[in-house]
Amino acid sequence: MTKKAEATSARILDVALDLFRRRGFEQTTMRGIAAEAGVSLGSAYYYFESKEDLVMAFYEQAIEAMAPRMEAVLAGTTSFEERIAAIMAVKFEYFQPNRSFLGALFRHAADPQNRLSPFSEATRHIRERDQMYFARAIATKSGGVQVPEDLAPFLPKILWLYQMGLILHWIYDRSPGQRRTHALREKSLALLVSSLKLSGFALARPLRSKIVELIALVEGGRDDA
Repeated sequence: MTKKAEATSARILDVALDLFRRRGFEQTTMRGIAAEAGVSLGSAYYYFESKEDLVMAFYEQAIEAMAPRMEAVLAGTTSFEERIAAIMAVKFEYFQPNRSFLGALFRHAADPQNRLSPFSEATRHIRERDQMYFARAIATKSGGVQVPEDLAPFLPKILWLYQMGLILHWIYDRSPGQRRTHALREKSLALLVSSLKLSGFALARPLRSKIVELIALVEGGRDDA
């Protein structure tokens, strides 16, 4: 793209995100986006073939914008619990202005065939990059957490799913300032860390093996699908 084309594309995306926030995803049209951006409808479709393409661009923009913040928190924290808490804090802070917009998108979350779903094939590279930060967070053994070798390969995905559950709760949290979600994040993370510490004991091995088998079974079924 030329600089002019890049500027036009960025303007269309910015306008679209603003309209998604104010009017909602379903109520916003490509015609309305084009009018607000000051371009023809044909030009809008030239840069983005659909509203879904705009959402995918938003996903890409988000992961790139958060990358330096993720690197900073991984470098600036020492314990496992601090690193996980910091990673999630970056997410919640970045997505705060788009909370209502994300609520509309999460209607598609349960269907992995919908490309806007965080579980879809179209978002796989974003999902895997996200899980990479969790993998790096557990790579350095600190804070008393020694992740068993059989559980370690699955833990980044487990942490990612845990994060997605918290985000879903946060989207629909009507408490002032989403205080319930903040309390849930703090208390559930402490419980998660305690559970991981206990998972390394010999007495927990049978239960851990069952959990690993269950996760492997689910993953195998998803690959087959």
